[in-house]
Amino acid sequence: MATVQINLPLPVLPEGWAGEKDFKPISQLSAANDRNIEPVGPHFLAHARRKRHKRTFSEDDRIQAQANVKKVEDDDEGEISEPEDPVLLQREAKDWKNQDHYAVLGIARYRHRATEEQIKKAHRRKVLKHHPDKKAAAGGTEDDQFFKCIQKATEVLLDPVKRRQFDSVDEAAEVEPPTKKETQKGNFYKLWGKVFESEGRFSNNQPVPKLGNEKSTKPEVEAFYNFWYNFDSWRSFEYLDEDVPDDNENRDQKRHVERKNQNARRKKKTEDTTRLRKLVDDALALDERIKKFRQEEHAQKNKRRFEKEAEQKRLAEEAAKAKEEAARLQQEKEAAEKAEKAEGKKAKEAAKNAAKKNKRVVRGAVKDANYFHAGGDAPAAQIDSALNDVDLIITKIDNEELATLTGKLNGQKDGGVITQIFQDEVKRLVGAGKLKDGEAKSLSA
Repeated sequence: MATVQINLPLPVLPEGWAGEKDFKPISQLSAANDRNIEPVGPHFLAHARRKRHKRTFSEDDRIQAQANVKKVEDDDEGEISEPEDPVLLQREAKDWKNQDHYAVLGIARYRHRATEEQIKKAHRRKVLKHHPDKKAAAGGTEDDQFFKCIQKATEVLLDPVKRRQFDSVDEAAEVEPPTKKETQKGNFYKLWGKVFESEGRFSNNQPVPKLGNEKSTKPEVEAFYNFWYNFDSWRSFEYLDEDVPDDNENRDQKRHVERKNQNARRKKKTEDTTRLRKLVDDALALDERIKKFRQEEHAQKNKRRFEKEAEQKRLAEEAAKAKEEAARLQQEKEAAEKAEKAEGKKAKEAAKNAAKKNKRVVRGAVKDANYFHAGGDAPAAQIDSALNDVDLIITKIDNEELATLTGKLNGQKDGGVITQIFQDEVKRLVGAGKLKDGEAKSLSA
């Protein structure tokens, strides 16, 4: 590479600069350096190409343009290679609203999934092929109708708002739901999955849940159908609007057309919502998972019912057993009370009989003691007094004391001993406060 030497003078300072009072140099200028400069860049390459091939500017531009066209065609051939429909090539440009923009650009297989880069490449390829100037140069007609269709398709698809409006009414992108017969013969999840995937492109909520398969859980399936029964669609139908007149003088006509378009949109939106609801209903009715979940739920309900009935039966049996046991215990209690009452009555009778016997013994002992009279037969007054005192003693003591007294008197025949026993009992009763001193006169010491 040749060395180029450039001699440039130093820049001249503005007038009056050196005379400024506050100017103070901070250092000296560095020494000059020699640097090698190499010519680079597209302009130098174009210059070198023209010199090498001895071309003029126009010749070089034409050859480069041809090479670029060839390169574009070669690059796009592998990605966009849809054959052109002869009928599509005969379209009128004024009927652009009814044309399939994706088919015009040759990207019908991508449709709403086509990226902006793919649209631009498709447009470039179609322009290179159908440009009127190229057709004229090739000896063809200068008809530019299809070229205008290409331009309009590109304009719509590269505008996010217009493309969304067109995608809303793009019938070619729709997937018809399978019939009941087709579903029974084919794979339900594969056939209906395509339908819901197609409809999911209109959802405001992303990502759209998948249909799943036979292994999907009940919460997953319920979430899927809840999503579609509450589907939030951005789909609109402005693309089918009737053109609003652009005549400022005819305002009434303009408002009439606008109202007509709004009503038509609402009607189409309602019809689309109804269509989608029916589609989801049909899929739900054919979904074997729903039948399986219902059977499982029914079996679970039956299981719970059987368990409840078994539990109720068990509780009833336990209650019956408890009632029987309570009745048995009550009977045993009543029998025990009856036996106890009988025993008590018997004991009471025995005690009563014993008391009577003891009383007879006590009264008989008075007679053996000669009514507490010393020597000879006791007078009647003494007999009455002794018997009254003994009866008084008997009334003041209980059965146990009576039995004790009787035990002391049994077998005694000595009048003095018997009298002493009675006297001791009187003293005990007086000491206990049951008798008053001197109240038993015949036994007073």
